[in-house]
Amino acid sequence: MWLKVEQLSSALAKQLAPIYLLSGDEPLQLGEAADAVRRVAKKAGYESRELLTVDTRFSWNEFLQAADSMSIFSEKKIIDLRIPSGKPGIEGSKALVNYCGRLPEDTLLLITAAKLERSAKKSKWVTTLEKNGVAVQVWPLEGEDLLRWIQQRMQKRGLSVDQSGLRVVANRVEGNLLAASQEIEKLYVLYGQGQLSEQQIEEAVADASRYDVFNLVDAALSGRVERVLKIHSGLRQEGIAPPIVVWALTREIRNLIHIKQKLADGQPGNRVFMQHQVWDKRQKLVTHAIKKLSQQSLRKLLLIAAKADRQMKGQQAGDCWGSFLEISLKLAGN
Repeated sequence: MWLKVEQLSSALAKQLAPIYLLSGDEPLQLGEAADAVRRVAKKAGYESRELLTVDTRFSWNEFLQAADSMSIFSEKKIIDLRIPSGKPGIEGSKALVNYCGRLPEDTLLLITAAKLERSAKKSKWVTTLEKNGVAVQVWPLEGEDLLRWIQQRMQKRGLSVDQSGLRVVANRVEGNLLAASQEIEKLYVLYGQGQLSEQQIEEAVADASRYDVFNLVDAALSGRVERVLKIHSGLRQEGIAPPIVVWALTREIRNLIHIKQKLADGQPGNRVFMQHQVWDKRQKLVTHAIKKLSQQSLRKLLLIAAKADRQMKGQQAGDCWGSFLEISLKLAGN
């Protein structure tokens, strides 16, 4: 059956289906929907997970083998199938239809795919999957739907705001939910829980700013020293709140540490990036960064971030902006 993404949580609470097909071109909602399925499945005993990505090197025999293979411990397992193009091809379509014809016991099939075209939704492989499980089409949010999503997201963080404040955030992010999520985190770090005024929101997410902290982070990860210096200067001159800067830098460093460790443990890159909400456009950037930075150097950066936090609170001598620059330059490999 077809569900809206907002109906997925209640459906998961009632019953776990054998198949979930999640498709769309809004990465945050798509990733969080997949996380919700995996989380509920794990609680239901699906401890094992096999990740497969359909790309130019992929063979559908891998999928058939995963479906037919049994764990030596007879564990319940998830087949986590990624179809970035949204098109499994003739061979893949047949394999998925055949899978539905003999659903294996103790196996949950989770498929995440790009947005399905109207013709694809009527294809045999899609109709067969949704008749045997749950299908969810994730749509970009606009208008009142976007405002409602932002409001709900803020409420989860203990933030309260009126309609005018919501519209400030919505206008700033222009439908980009990942950006909206980041802005909400910035508001929480800056002001804490409680009621926010429109002026507070405008000061934190104002369009007038030439740069924001995420530009600084990305410039550092890319090793562009001149751009790091320029953005750092711009942030300081524009009076960006130091707590936002230290939060963004610390968050990125911790993510790099966790990603680097999981990759070293042999976990598949696509899975690790999805877990940490590193989407396609940033994967190359993050991959470059974790190759040039050791775990030891990243942990040292966390110590500098802690120093910056004490400096901005007046608990240690020194300028926190100097520490921010030191972190950024070290992230850039200098």
